[in-house]
Amino acid sequence: MGTEFNQPLGGNAMPRFGGPSTMMRLPSQTDSNNLDVCFVGVPLDIGASNRSGTRYGARAIRSESSLLRPYNMGTKAAPFDSLQVADIGDVAINTFDLKKSIDIIEQAYNQILANPCKPLTLGGDHTITLPILRAIAKKHGPVGLIHVDAHSDINDEMFGEKIAHGTIFRRAAEEGLLDPKRVLQIGMRGTGYAAEDFDWSREQGFRVIQIEECWHKSLVPLMDGVRKQLTGGPVYFSFDIDGIDPAFAPGTGTPEIGGLTTIQALEIIRGARGLDIVGGDLVEVSPPYDPTGNTALLGANLLFEMLCVLPGVKYR
Repeated sequence: MGTEFNQPLGGNAMPRFGGPSTMMRLPSQTDSNNLDVCFVGVPLDIGASNRSGTRYGARAIRSESSLLRPYNMGTKAAPFDSLQVADIGDVAINTFDLKKSIDIIEQAYNQILANPCKPLTLGGDHTITLPILRAIAKKHGPVGLIHVDAHSDINDEMFGEKIAHGTIFRRAAEEGLLDPKRVLQIGMRGTGYAAEDFDWSREQGFRVIQIEECWHKSLVPLMDGVRKQLTGGPVYFSFDIDGIDPAFAPGTGTPEIGGLTTIQALEIIRGARGLDIVGGDLVEVSPPYDPTGNTALLGANLLFEMLCVLPGVKYR
């Protein structure tokens, strides 16, 4: 007999407002044993510098994900026909201590990655990506990165602190967690504290695509070049929901006008198909600023799209 893969609970078997509160109403388990992919929540917002509320992000994304169905009709991806996927719950962060939470998250991902399982993470503010990358690098070495965001997150300090949601990719580069020639930052925009605010990334060898290069165009040609740049090694996907214009994603802590459209977001993720993606995260959904649930719904869809481009997914 072949492997029986976990399936999301369908809307005809149980109304979408009922059933388990897991990602896509998938089966749940407590660890990554026997999984190819796991969804995991990190309900952290004490690393955020403006609006709080991302501690509720994972729960909101899971709730909205009940609207998703198992087949990607645009790409014909059938992830649940080819990968064993489950929701393994949330990392039990320390609500009052950011530094302790960073250690807790890293240890949790060490355990996840002790098995051949790729984590897809529901944030949480962007601080969570640093400990995840620390664990990823232990297993895979320095990784390439697709980082979608309004902000480059390369501050040296924030209020004198070395670790916060706006410093993580400087720390990751300093710690050797990234392969700098295979790093893409896309969607950077807004105002800055200095004219050179994005230049540190470029000095490291990162490719920085500011938002003006994306306006009024498809990003399919861009991603054709990105695949060539990032091929040849493991790649991590980090998607800050504020990379999307606040017209589509208002429920976030640090919104910036003039952002990516939802269609461009799909083009970016679908354009990563064929890369050796070893994990990904969707961060900075803040439900208190998301009264319609549209931001969390978008986050759920983008995580599903990440699942669809993982190695080993069948296409129908």
